[in-house]
Amino acid sequence: MVNMPAVVCVSSFSSVRSLWEGRIQKHQEEQKLEKERKGKVSVVGISNVWESRIQLSRLKEKIFNEDGRLILRIEKEEWKTLPKCLVKIPQLQEWQIHRTGLTEIPTCIANFTNLLVLDLSRNVIAKIPKEIANLTRLRELLLSYNRISEIPVELGQCECLEKLDLAVNRDISDLPVELSSLKHLSHLDLNMNQFSTIPRAVVEMPALEWLDMGSNKLKELPQDIERMECLHTLWLQRNEISKLSESIGSMKNLGTLVLCGNNMKSIPVCLRDLPNLRFVNFRDNPFELQVKLPPCEDEEEERELFGIQFMNAYIEESLKHGKA
Repeated sequence: MVNMPAVVCVSSFSSVRSLWEGRIQKHQEEQKLEKERKGKVSVVGISNVWESRIQLSRLKEKIFNEDGRLILRIEKEEWKTLPKCLVKIPQLQEWQIHRTGLTEIPTCIANFTNLLVLDLSRNVIAKIPKEIANLTRLRELLLSYNRISEIPVELGQCECLEKLDLAVNRDISDLPVELSSLKHLSHLDLNMNQFSTIPRAVVEMPALEWLDMGSNKLKELPQDIERMECLHTLWLQRNEISKLSESIGSMKNLGTLVLCGNNMKSIPVCLRDLPNLRFVNFRDNPFELQVKLPPCEDEEEERELFGIQFMNAYIEESLKHGKA
């Protein structure tokens, strides 16, 4: 038997070698890219950490301790959004952020359960987040001069709220009935909005003492307005009110009533019998009768020209002419 010499296929060996070299090169390139990616991620992560630290440090410069209360105060600086690192200061009891261009209330507000005062007036906020419900210790919510148009039902869960200021948002036209559960709310400012009636929630607020609904579109008052038993100050200036409900005569605690700039043609006799009424203003109404008062002796009387003295004189004149 003759032994045949071994034959080596050079072309096959070269192909295998090229294949492995290609795979090795590809693997090395992938490793390099992965290393570069991780390096970039690491740099970004470090950058984010430092940025967060810088923001937190900047925030801490805005924190003041006044009478044992921690207050975050930012005014006339550009803070369109609040940094996430804010959650690292949950012990804050007040936010006072004015004229910063702030566009939103962050949802992380839910973490600030120690807040007693949330004052974000004079910004460009368009929405109150539902997370506001977590602020069960909140006493004052001040959001005047913003761009809010709707009030969330969750606000009714801020059970300790005493003062709510929504003035000059311009587009609010109603309040959810759930706000009637705010048993401690005594001060409500809805001036310069789009209300055509006093909301049912307002009439049913049990502790309300001070209400401003001036510069809206009110045409009349609720027939059961006397349910607002605690109310002592009522501002209704610059509306479209032409007459008052007789039930207003049952508001025994009413001390201030402002109705200047409406469409009133007469004054109801029942106002004369309100025991605590001390200040009224009926200026700029198209009254049917002309009433002359004694000459004023000083500026103080001049300012009161359409006040209590005018009201009583007008009612007397109305009774004489049978127009009461």
